[in-house]
Amino acid sequence: MQDLDRTAHWQQVYENKDESEVSWFQTEPTVSLELIANCQLTANQPVIDVGGGASVLVDRMLALGYSNLTVLDISSAALAKTQARLAAQSGLVQWVVVDITEYRSDKQFMLWHDRAVFHFLTAASDRQAYVANLKQSLMIGGHLILAAFAIGGPEKCSGLPVVQYDAKTISAELGNEFELVEERYEEHMTPARQIQNFVYFRFIRRE
Repeated sequence: MQDLDRTAHWQQVYENKDESEVSWFQTEPTVSLELIANCQLTANQPVIDVGGGASVLVDRMLALGYSNLTVLDISSAALAKTQARLAAQSGLVQWVVVDITEYRSDKQFMLWHDRAVFHFLTAASDRQAYVANLKQSLMIGGHLILAAFAIGGPEKCSGLPVVQYDAKTISAELGNEFELVEERYEEHMTPARQIQNFVYFRFIRRE
């Protein structure tokens, strides 16, 4: 999928559906929050949520006292929904509208969180661009939390093909700089009452 097509797809999704209607909707991002707690960050260490969209993760992190948050998404419509929900608190967050394969920033993060973006990157060139941007943006000693469809999970999402992962295949994509320290499985119940098998990985970036 070309970048323009990818942007148009996700823009249309969020313009035409309520955030509670999409299959990846969570009332509570429980596993993400547990893994973030395990990172033992201080409140002011920089965190980025890649593909944050209309997720309530940023709401929960603000409530927990995290104060250096960036939310990135390809869809401005998705981020607008979150900004409207947060109201005045939205000014406490940095918002970035960009395709993650084209993201460029001088800011360094202590935590890079991604629930269900990477598995949409079916082209090797897109995955390589993602990993290059990850390495540019994540501090040495920083944490990567990445969630994707597990082996045996859905083959498509939102009408698009996806790549399923296990620890071996995701580690091969990321390279030797990333040490896997935690792995969690989740049976996600969609709003349509369908089960989707997710796997969450927590890595630490080594030198």
